[in-house]
Amino acid sequence: MKPLRDSPKRPPAARVLGGVLMLQLGLAGMLFWGDLGDGLRLPGFAPRAPGLTEPTRPGDQTRRFQPDRARPGGRPMPEAPLPKRLTLTVVEGGARVLLEGGIMAGDAERIEKQITALKPQPDGVILNSPGGSVSDALRLGRYFRDTDLTTALRSGDICYSACPYLLAAGTSRDVPDDASVGVHQHFFGESTLLPAFVAVGDIQRGQGEVMTYLDQMGIDPLVMQHALVTPPDEIYLLLPEELTRYRFVENADAS
Repeated sequence: MKPLRDSPKRPPAARVLGGVLMLQLGLAGMLFWGDLGDGLRLPGFAPRAPGLTEPTRPGDQTRRFQPDRARPGGRPMPEAPLPKRLTLTVVEGGARVLLEGGIMAGDAERIEKQITALKPQPDGVILNSPGGSVSDALRLGRYFRDTDLTTALRSGDICYSACPYLLAAGTSRDVPDDASVGVHQHFFGESTLLPAFVAVGDIQRGQGEVMTYLDQMGIDPLVMQHALVTPPDEIYLLLPEELTRYRFVENADAS
């Protein structure tokens, strides 16, 4: 009998390298598809979060969230959808401006120019936004602080995702109890398939920048503990006592 011929084997180093490459492809693929849509969710057995309009209570604050389906909220258009990108309206005789709609790439520069051109210059900004571009929110927020603008929401207004970074920038901030402020995970940088560690690096740098920004604005960066564990297709709604705890609003009893 002829001896059995050994089957060809891949060198151990090659097998390890191949495994690492497949892991990177898998991670990057999830990041890529999540960036294209509303966030890729792995199959699970946990119940889906309640709808956005369901009331919240302590310990039950995570809700399903899609920016294009967020409840309109706010006045003077309670039944109308919010604009796809930030829209500026002068209100209160020029004392303040209203910014409504999603925060799109390029909105920071555009809104800065619009506010700078106003005469007289406004004292504050009213926000009603489902969020959007983090980098534009941080840039526009720094502009708010540099020009000593206050920020506020009205009864029924929403401020989700990247919008709380605009809210944080106000030299004073006003949020009625029936307004809604929410945070969740963000995507940072550009989508990429290879290598996965590049996308993860972008996320880590972005999170570091956000936490530094919040600290500079006088907000407790611990609010990010809620954002980091809430997927992009859900939103964690901050209760009034949390808005006080994280210093978005002042404690009325302490003033």
